[in-house]
Amino acid sequence: MSALRLRAPAKINWTLEVLGERADGYHEIRTVLQTIELSDWVTITPDDEISLSLSGEPGPLAREPLQTNLAYRAAALLPRPTGSNRPRGAHIELEKHIPVAAGLGGGSSNAAAVLRGLHALWQLDLSGEQLATLASELGSDVPFFLRGGCALAAGRGELLTSLPDAPERRLLLAWPPRRAPADKTERMYGAMRKEHYTSGARSERLADHLRGGNPVTPQGIYNAFERVLSLVDAALARTLEELPVAQGPHLCGSGPAAFFLLEPDQPVEPLRARLEALGLRAAETRTLSAPNALAIEELL
Repeated sequence: MSALRLRAPAKINWTLEVLGERADGYHEIRTVLQTIELSDWVTITPDDEISLSLSGEPGPLAREPLQTNLAYRAAALLPRPTGSNRPRGAHIELEKHIPVAAGLGGGSSNAAAVLRGLHALWQLDLSGEQLATLASELGSDVPFFLRGGCALAAGRGELLTSLPDAPERRLLLAWPPRRAPADKTERMYGAMRKEHYTSGARSERLADHLRGGNPVTPQGIYNAFERVLSLVDAALARTLEELPVAQGPHLCGSGPAAFFLLEPDQPVEPLRARLEALGLRAAETRTLSAPNALAIEELL
């Protein structure tokens, strides 16, 4: 088989509820996840060994050991193919465009793309359940990116129920240029108190709403981490509070990226200019359906 090129899309959370702390130290969550058009791209070429290179806008990833990258770890996790007619390794190129450690799931999406791509390239015979089990070893969001589109997630985020693709929505993403601390998510969970916990009903209601073929509205969006952001990142919280617009800002995962809903004919430049004046970077994107999120192109 020739080289493969895969889309590795970012995600947003339409909802993210924390139900409480579990006996294993993790938190029980309910979240409605959605893939978006902003993507990294993964090119996988047959080779004798596993190797990895970065291009595009890798940011701080360029200074980290490649063996610690989730994409490399995903490749190392898969069983090597047997038989003389199949490659036993691959060169993986990550073309990075998703901001690193911003709550957009870029690393998890890269890992899922590598699992899907190598499964095809190496002609492995793993079931979807087996692939999802491997994905969950890499991170709670990785199983979601194996299916893309829209899904309701429970547990730590690995228990998934696919939802119909909602009508497409335009989005504007915003994020600070500085990298978030490595323990950002841990600190956000650490700031949670019992009064911040919810039952998961918001996420279940939105899931039912989407099953009816209805669009997402600002009233259906919820993220528990917005309630503790000021305790963890006061500067970002103050910046976002200066943007009292009906379409957002809504935190992406545990942040620091946020998104705004845009109307179909809404000019984006006034809001983009306001964000950039506050020192934030901005990018327009839109929601992405499951078939487009899972696109694989065979290169000649």
